[in-house]
Amino acid sequence: MATMTISLPDPMKEWIEARIKQGDYASTSDYVRDLVRRDRERRTQPELTIEDLRRIVDESRASGPSRRKVPDILARAKQHAQADQLLDG
Repeated sequence: MATMTISLPDPMKEWIEARIKQGDYASTSDYVRDLVRRDRERRTQPELTIEDLRRIVDESRASGPSRRKVPDILARAKQHAQADQLLDG
């Protein structure tokens, strides 16, 4: 594995150290690797244009209200979040 040295302003350094102290990350390297992975993932997805967003909003409005109950929606959202964590892990 290669080594890279970076310089950060104090507030950024303190932010990273706080994330590590909270247990969100094991080390600074772990934090930076996660940022790079997320950036790579974000950049592989196409950017949405204003027209894309307008079309999505129009389609959602035209579809009407959901027939699902709130607890069902929340349960499904939790399932998706857990599946995403397994993929990221």
